[in-house]
Amino acid sequence: MELQEAIQKRRSVRHYNNQQVEKEKINEMIQAAVLAPSWKNSQVSRYYVVTGAEMLEKVRAALPEFNRNNVADAPALIVTSIFLNYSGFEKDRTPCNELGNGWGYYDCGLQNMNLLLKAEELGLSTLVMGIRDADKIREALDVPETEAVVSVIGVGYSDAEPKMPERKSVEEITKFFE
Repeated sequence: MELQEAIQKRRSVRHYNNQQVEKEKINEMIQAAVLAPSWKNSQVSRYYVVTGAEMLEKVRAALPEFNRNNVADAPALIVTSIFLNYSGFEKDRTPCNELGNGWGYYDCGLQNMNLLLKAEELGLSTLVMGIRDADKIREALDVPETEAVVSVIGVGYSDAEPKMPERKSVEEITKFFE
């Protein structure tokens, strides 16, 4: 699959057929994430992969009902986090600019996009969810206080083919200066 095809085909999927996701494919997705750029190559994103029934229920319990329903049949959830106070910070842990930890979140987004596109290439469907109870997730997965929980990504096989929502045109979102 060419990159352009993966970009055009990728959708947020809310229905999974419950077929297990191969660990090798999850590893490939995370390897693709690792290849994304990050602030001074700090690589602060971390991935907590949940596939066991008991742990899936614990993580789902940290989601609001609509998101819990969206990934009820997803056989894998990937929780993303970032190490705080590294990306966007000097060695003495003072922010380099007004964004501070925003750079860590930005880097995580870059990595997650690589992960999502690799999933598409591998025939997997995904859903990124940012509305979650970070404290419940932290407790369930033993995420250290030095990390911020960013998102939960549902991963699985889907028979659904959601339509592309309307997108803005290049002209609507771009200003050129010559």
